[in-house]
Amino acid sequence: MSSHREAPAISKDPVADNTDTYAFVTPGDTVTIITNYLPVEAPAGGPNFYEFADDVLYEIHIDNTGDGKPDITYQFRFETVNTNPDTFLYNTGPITALDSPTWNRRQSYTVTKVTRRRGRSSRETVIGRGLVAPPCNIGPRSTPNYQGLADAAVATLPTDETVFAGQRAEGFYVDLGSVFDLATLRPFQNLHLIPTAAADGVDSLENVNVHSLAIQVPIGHLTRDGRVPRDPMRPEAVIGVWGAASRRKATLLDDDGD
Repeated sequence: MSSHREAPAISKDPVADNTDTYAFVTPGDTVTIITNYLPVEAPAGGPNFYEFADDVLYEIHIDNTGDGKPDITYQFRFETVNTNPDTFLYNTGPITALDSPTWNRRQSYTVTKVTRRRGRSSRETVIGRGLVAPPCNIGPRSTPNYQGLADAAVATLPTDETVFAGQRAEGFYVDLGSVFDLATLRPFQNLHLIPTAAADGVDSLENVNVHSLAIQVPIGHLTRDGRVPRDPMRPEAVIGVWGAASRRKATLLDDDGD
């Protein structure tokens, strides 16, 4: 799936906007699932750099019975702290480690696994707590070794899942500038009802970022029978995967109670 600011309502709430969801088989009989949020992040997005929201519940749903309902859900909840209340700045010096004292705006998160079986109550288990999301890639002075920070933020959980939450380069290719200019497609602009000279397609997302939730899960954790299927044509070998984000429902009343 892909949605980069197309839906009118969610475009006003980018921290809850799930832009893409990817799922693919990876080595070691695992499945890697990636869900992206916060579309079209400008790399130079300071001084208030992008982050997940503390008041949004992020979820990755897995259906292994083919009924379109989640049988397994991984939930991500974030907590943000300011380590230096005397400044609004994201950092006051180089961030060389995930515990650098110069990094003021930090996020940690909890991962909860929810399992559901027909006729039974759902079961919630916290499988990761106090996990650290790396800072944004600010620049060569503030994050001189960003790759090292990102690598340090990859965590393997006691239940064998591996997780990462943080900023990544946008991997989706789309020519937004052309598509939403009255639905023209480069390099076929000369065939449009309002023709212009043909030109090569442009990856409008090449130089922007997103915030990703990535989890690598043993296949046996996701299948309905807990096994690793060897025949891709069997029903047990098929799962459905989708991402979601939600806020608590609230009712606001005026002073007169209406």
